[in-house]
Amino acid sequence: MRIATWNVNSVNARLDNVLAWFEAEAPDVAVLQEIKCVDEKFPAEAFERLGYNVVVHGQKTYNGVALLSKHPVEDVRKGLPLLEGDAEDEQARYVEAVISGPKPVRVIGIYLPNGNPIGTEKFAYKLSWMRRLHEHAKGLLAFEEPLVIAGDYNVIPEVEDVANPEAWLGDALFQPESRAAFRALKNLGFTDAYCQADGAPGGYTFWDYQAGAWPRNLGIRIDHLLLSPQAADKLAEVKIHRDERDKEKPSDHVPVVATLAL
Repeated sequence: MRIATWNVNSVNARLDNVLAWFEAEAPDVAVLQEIKCVDEKFPAEAFERLGYNVVVHGQKTYNGVALLSKHPVEDVRKGLPLLEGDAEDEQARYVEAVISGPKPVRVIGIYLPNGNPIGTEKFAYKLSWMRRLHEHAKGLLAFEEPLVIAGDYNVIPEVEDVANPEAWLGDALFQPESRAAFRALKNLGFTDAYCQADGAPGGYTFWDYQAGAWPRNLGIRIDHLLLSPQAADKLAEVKIHRDERDKEKPSDHVPVVATLAL
């Protein structure tokens, strides 16, 4: 089973590129982030024609996630559960479903808050959201099933995951608190798919539109697939589709695909 994650930075604005990639690569399952549309405006029919079941958790103008699967989807959840005392969260950043493929796999798609600027309520929201994800993921691990949490985490885990660390020292993506929360999530028992399959420095997934970041390869790795032990045992390959960043009107992120030998 090939499971993809891609922050498309507006699915309708980049639909030609996105559909061309899906036609060429045909992942079994994909989670998309930053679709930037309400459910009704998501181009579901275009993906259904390619054989996908479509689950959308959208939001006008901002955020939004979608899950696409060539296999039946069950046990769908839209939105990350709140912890006691949390205020209601209206941001569309989380979708979850069980994929009934050759062997059932629970796939989660996330668009973790950016958190900038640090020292504001936006950074506090990022850390609060990560605590909620931590608690929910801990509960799901108790099922001892293949589980994949894929998406744009907006976290640069290690120095090796950024071309120019000094440029990101004041950014929420590279703060000690963000990185510690990511490590704590992994330490529940998850495996970073890229690190297990390759782990070489320079496996970037995002290049800013500004300052010639793409031609200068000033990238960062912030799109991750975390695998439960039952999924990590089946990991065969991880591929970062860098060429998508070189297309006309590209997203600033590229697809990352993990293959599980189920």
